[in-house]
Formats: sequence, C-alpha cells, structure tokens
Amino acid sequence: MVKKNRMNRAAAACAVAVLVSVATPATAAETATAPRIDLKVLVVDDGGSSVEAITAELRDTGVPYTRVQLGQSGRPVIDAAFLADTVDGRPRAKYQGVVLPNENPFGEGSAEMAALVAYETQYGIRQVDAYTWAHPGVGLEYTDNGGFSGQLDGVPAAVTTAGHGPFGYLAGAVTFEDNSPLVPESYGFLGKPRPGYTSYVDAPVAGGRASLVGEYTHDGRSELVITFGYNQYQQQFRLLARGIVDWLTQGVHLGRSRNYFAVHVDDVFAPDARWNKELNCTPGDYACPGGEGKESSVRMTAADASYALQWQKQKNFTLDMVFNAGAGEEWKAENGGTDALTTQLLADRAGYRWINHTYTHPYLGCVQDVSTVPWTCAKDATGKIQYMSRADISAQIRDNHNWATAKGVKLDRAELVTGEHSGLKTLPQMPVDNPNLAGALADNGVRWIASDNSREPAQRAVGTALTVPRHPMNVYYNTGTNAEMADEYNWIYTSRADGGSGLCEDNPATSTCLPAPLDVDTGYLSYIVPQEARTALRHVLSNDPRPHYVHQSNLAEDRTLYPVLDRVLDSYRALYTAAAPIVNQSQKDTGVEFQRRAAWDRALAAGQVTAYRVGTTVTVKAPSGVLAPVTAPEGTRKQLLLGTTAYGTAYAGTRDAWTGPELLQSSVTLKLPS
Repeated sequence: MVKKNRMNRAAAACAVAVLVSVATPATAAETATAPRIDLKVLVVDDGGSSVEAITAELRDTGVPYTRVQLGQSGRPVIDAAFLADTVDGRPRAKYQGVVLPNENPFGEGSAEMAALVAYETQYGIRQVDAYTWAHPGVGLEYTDNGGFSGQLDGVPAAVTTAGHGPFGYLAGAVTFEDNSPLVPESYGFLGKPRPGYTSYVDAPVAGGRASLVGEYTHDGRSELVITFGYNQYQQQFRLLARGIVDWLTQGVHLGRSRNYFAVHVDDVFAPDARWNKELNCTPGDYACPGGEGKESSVRMTAADASYALQWQKQKNFTLDMVFNAGAGEEWKAENGGTDALTTQLLADRAGYRWINHTYTHPYLGCVQDVSTVPWTCAKDATGKIQYMSRADISAQIRDNHNWATAKGVKLDRAELVTGEHSGLKTLPQMPVDNPNLAGALADNGVRWIASDNSREPAQRAVGTALTVPRHPMNVYYNTGTNAEMADEYNWIYTSRADGGSGLCEDNPATSTCLPAPLDVDTGYLSYIVPQEARTALRHVLSNDPRPHYVHQSNLAEDRTLYPVLDRVLDSYRALYTAAAPIVNQSQKDTGVEFQRRAAWDRALAAGQVTAYRVGTTVTVKAPSGVLAPVTAPEGTRKQLLLGTTAYGTAYAGTRDAWTGPELLQSSVTLKLPS
C-alpha cells in the first residue's frame, strides 16, 4: 500500500508538471518576435473637458492609465525611453493606446510628437485625437468644402455602416443634447472625408452628410478623430465612450463597463404622509405649522399592485419591493382587519425582488428630539447621546424577515434598507453611525446596507457590512398626484417673489430657481419627468451600478413614477441594440461590484497589477484575492490547467468578467482569437 501511494504521488507530480507546461500558450513565433504591449493607456492632458471625459471613462471602468499634464513644471518628457524599453530580452511597449488633446498638442517640429509617431508606427499603437477641427491634417476637408462648423445642439448624428465596428452596440442614433434653448451646449466641425479617412459617426449637412468621428489611417498609424467638443456628462459622449476605449485598445483592455438600472420602491405595505398644498408642508411627518388634524396619507391599492406587475411584464424590468410588514399590519388593524393590497402583493410575490426595510420603519439612529426645528439628538442626564439599542434594531430587522419567510416571500437576509437610511451617520445631527447598528447587522447576517448617494457616494464598512449607495429620484415620497408633485416642486424651486420658499435663492451653488412656476396641472409631465428621466439615464450610461430609490406612494393614485421609468427604458432601448441590455441587478450584486472595484483601484494605485499582451496571449497578474476586470473580443478563451474555456460573458460586442487565476496558476492567461 505504501509503495502504491508513492507511485500515485509521483504520477500526480508528473501530471502537474505537464499541466503547468500546457498553461503557457504562447507559440514559438510569438516568443521569438512579438513585442510585449502593456495594458495601460497614455493620456496627454491639456486641461480641456474632452480629454477629461475620456480620462473619466478610463478611471471609472478600471482601465489603468498614465497622465502627463501639459504645462506642468517637471512633467516627464515623452521620448523613446519613456514609451518603450526591453524586459527579459523582449521589446516592451509601455502603453497600448495614446490619448491626445488633438493630433499634435506639442507644436510643429516637436521632438515629443516625433517620438510618439515613431512609437505608434513601430508597435501598432492607436491614437485618439480628443477634439480637433476638420482639416486635411486629420483626413478631412475644410468645413467650407461641403462641411459645417458651429453649434450642434439637437443635431441628429448617426453611426455609419463602418461605425458598426467600434460602435456596433448602438442602434444608430447619436442625437446631440439640447436641454435648454437658452444655452449653447455643443460646438463642433463636420468635415467631408479625404482618402485614408473612414467615417464612423456622421450628420446631415447641405448636400449630404459629413463626419464627426472617424478613423484616419496614414503613415502606418491610426487616429480616431473627434471633431466636436464634449464633457463626460453629455449623452453624445456617453453613448460613444465605450467604443472610443474599445477602438483605442483594439478590444483588449483591463476594466469592464455595463449599463445598470435598478429601482427600489421603499415603504411597501406602509402609507406615506401627504404634502399639503395650502400649508406647503407635510402634516404628520416633519414640522408643519398648522398641520394638526390635517394629516393625510398616500398608499397603494390592490389595483395599483396589479398594475405594477403588468407594467413589469410589459417593460421586461423588475422592481425591488422594499417593505415594512409591520406598518402594513398596523394599517390592516386600523382599517377593518383586511388589506387587499397585501393580499395582491403576496399573490404576486414571485414577480418582484424583495428587500427588508425593517418591520415598522422606525428611526434607527439617535433618539430624536422633535421639540426643535430641525430636530436634535436627545441626551441623558449626563449629556450622553441616546441611541436606539442593538436589541431594538435587531428586532426590527428580524421580525420583518420572519414575516416574509412565513408568507413565502423570497428575500436575501444579507440585504437591508433602513428607514430614511437611519442608523447611518446623518449630518449635522449624527456625525457618526449609531454605535449599536453594526452589532445588530451582524446579529441578522446583514452584509449589504443601503446608504443615500447624495450624502455618501462611496461604499464604506459598517462593522462587517458594507454600504450600497442609492440615487434618490426626484419623484417625491409625499405626493400621490401629478399636481401635488408640481406644487411641491414649485415651493422648492421658485423664488419668494413667485410664491416659493426661496430655498433656491438661498442656495445658488446647489440649486437653480425656475424662471416661472410650473403649471400644476401640466408641469409634472412636461417639465419634471423629462428632467428626472434625463438624470437617471445619465447614471445608466455611466457604468454606475447604484440603484435608484422611490416610494410606494409613487405607484399609487396618479402613479407618478411610471412616466419617468417609461422614458428611461424606452429611450435606452431606442439607443442600444439587444447586445447591450440594461443590467437590472440585486442590491447584493451591486455591493459586490463596488467591493471588487475598490479592491481593484487599490491594487492599481499601489502598482500591484501587471498586465500585458504578447501576440494573441494576454497575461494579467494581480494581488492574491483581487479579481481583475478584463475585456476581450468574442472568441477569447481562458487558459485552464488542461485546455481552455470560453472567457467571460458577452456584452456590447465584447466579453468581460471579474477574473482570477485558475487552479495552480499564478496569473490569468487569455488566448485571443487569431
């Protein structure tokens, strides 16, 4: 038996040796001739918004880059040694792509530009001209030869047939934003292509079409020429950003990008206090002088619940029902002991995602003293702040979860949204978290607790849990009708002279007053909905996984939420092909995404990532336990101990994944399609 075991161990050792040798997929020809090209981008920055927009796209999607700021004293000189060297006897290109403010930001006859030209030619590196004008030096005719220069607001640009290469995830239209007729928003040049130039995005001009984005191939080099100005928030850039990066990196780069949209509906089963149009406040909720006895509430009906499910099916989109079972039970007890809403939602429970919102929606932070406006934290006789106890917080989480389990509602106990994000620090009253919160979260297995992105946009730890920032939508919780929405909006965003609160006058840095009050009968649909949908869509197009949150009142009465969601979803699906669907994911999945991004950013900042391409082989090394985001073309295979497997998942014409080394490997090895 001993002899047999020794033979088995010897055989296993031989097998491992064979497998490890198999896991080195580079061919002999690659080893002998192909240079190493590091997966990093060089950005030459002139301080303009166009370069900043591309830099933001690189940063926000996890693509490593080196930034050289023109005009900065002591900046590195871009020469042959800065761009390339030799590693282990193999020529190394330090950058896989170059972003310049324009085709030559250094000036005529510059040695730095000459070094870049030689580098790009030798290693086949691509260059993006972030914003330039139409002229023969970039492969275009001057604008006076069948082109145009000027304001582009509202221009209906479109992806050309050739543009389906880098921008094939788009359905075609790239219409320039025109958010205000009073403000010029975009300027650029439309030029007719010359030999060597292939237009990817064009727009109509007198007598035909002319180019706004295209590839200029000349002298053994390729430039992506962009002839309009933009910033990182404008929709026309957001639509093209993914394709710009994919073109620059030839479809192989670190980082990944998706278009996310999730909507949390808070306070399900509970009523929400109603705005009073005469008092301009919300009786029964916050301080509302004269509101005693005028309390009213907004709550979904069974018909509203049925409509929600029908709408989901029609739009192929799932809402997250963030629920307070105890508040619903209280409502039922106070209204005859039956509740058609609860009955309907439970009948349809499999149609939604569900998230624990605590049993009765209490404030989980300090004990609130509401005798003052604004409220303050109550203190005991010794002057110590009084907080809700760990036991009481834990009971709120546990009881809500247990109710759902007993009713057959499927939910993940690791997810939690507290009422008003309470328990987390709330300035100015609570500069720190309730010290009892972390323990209560641990008691109940909570790993992902929602936070308000307007207060805390970054993920952080709360004991063993991590926050998941959520975007508040500007569809008010305390309104059930379009007219109520417009009335409250007027109160907040009009001057005192126009009958408003004047808050917009008092805070000009964060708020802008309406030029005139909205018509309360039409203002919500005509003004607020387009604005809110535009903001939400901007988040969707920015690789931002943060969920948005609203309240159950927005699904009741006039069902104010649906016009916003319809506009976001319909606009998105008109802009993108089916290859780039909206990612409608859970709170946990969003928390994990943020956690992975943070670990990746730390590794990049510490210089702990090595990634390069040799021929058709990509190698990525990251610290142990850190997954790497890698994007590669369709047909890419991941090396296993023996053989390969299809890499990643398909999205927008490429494949990507958060990936790590396979068994007995120290790095990720990908084999690109030949």
